[in-house]
Amino acid sequence: MRFMMIVIPKDYATTPPDAMPDDAKAVGAMMKYNDSLQKAGILLALDGLHPPAAGVRVSFADGKPVVKDGPFTESKESVGGYWIIQVKSKEEAVEWAKRCPMVYGETIEIRQLQEISDFPPDVQEVVTAYPEITAKW
Repeated sequence: MRFMMIVIPKDYATTPPDAMPDDAKAVGAMMKYNDSLQKAGILLALDGLHPPAAGVRVSFADGKPVVKDGPFTESKESVGGYWIIQVKSKEEAVEWAKRCPMVYGETIEIRQLQEISDFPPDVQEVVTAYPEITAKW
């Protein structure tokens, strides 16, 4: 089972667009955690994200795209980064998240990734008609 562990840093929605991690001790602890995921053979991907103030949102009002530059004042929480891990259960994903060295009031949301086999047969048929894409799934 694949899970995304999504980091929601406290107050990230109001962080300046050029903000970067500057706490070497915290970054070092996070790198050790990332290394433990890698050594356990469960890490598939990970990335940190620039603050929302550096982002853009494209929303679709009545099917037409509307582009809005950050910051997004209506947001209370924003994603700061993620890991994708492959483990045997949601409980195992939770155990890994609990080991993360978070110290600044962050939250980790855990969500299972959809697999093609999760869909009904008619939807699977549509999805598998695009082998270049499903190969990345």
